[in-house]
Amino acid sequence: MAATAQRAGSTIDPAEVARFDAIAKTWWDPKGPMAVLHKFNPVRLAFVRDLACERFARDSKTLRALEGLTVVDIGCGGGVLCEPLARLGAQVTGLDPAPTNIAVARAHAEKTGLAVDYREETIEALVGEGARFDIVLAMEVVEHVADVEAFVAACCAAVKPGGLLVMATLNRTLKSYALAIVGAEYILRWLPHGTHDWEKFVTPEELGAAIEQGGLILGESSGVVYNPLSDRWSAGRDMDVNYMLAAHRGA
Repeated sequence: MAATAQRAGSTIDPAEVARFDAIAKTWWDPKGPMAVLHKFNPVRLAFVRDLACERFARDSKTLRALEGLTVVDIGCGGGVLCEPLARLGAQVTGLDPAPTNIAVARAHAEKTGLAVDYREETIEALVGEGARFDIVLAMEVVEHVADVEAFVAACCAAVKPGGLLVMATLNRTLKSYALAIVGAEYILRWLPHGTHDWEKFVTPEELGAAIEQGGLILGESSGVVYNPLSDRWSAGRDMDVNYMLAAHRGA
């Protein structure tokens, strides 16, 4: 897909694809535009790992805790979350409509010797082909799609019976506007200007309702909170800005 062309039947926003494609080569630079992602990636990885181990009766302390489980990471970018999941033993498929993202992800995985199936593809297309996964991830993607309800429906449809869905996004609050846009983009300059559109942020209630409409059962939720004194991110109860929701499909 060209960065400016929208695939038939997809929820992709071409403008968002072009924006991320333009900065794709910086995905693995821990001091570049994706520095914040690298800092909070361990928080979301731990959330996914622990929930998956609980659901599939695994030991979260083992090095290959996700051995054999199939995972799809929707909007995988340069593979920052895909690679540690692969190290945990999961069979990972990374999807992203931005061609440069996929090229960067493939090159980095080859360099590190990890087997990740990266595809310049949409979740709607995979669902249409009948693909289903043990774990479906859509992390920091919901706020960039053209149709939230349709996108969530496709994510839910990709979950196997007994499988797990984890989604992370930004809440639509005054606090998130102040911190995620004014603070992160204009004052601290953690992100390029225009990375986020506050009106496209989704509340936990809205996202939860869409997930339940997709036939899944809501489970754990968590905020992701930044501590400026320690310059660290952690899971917490405050879901006013960043948050994660999990759900599962009945067996």
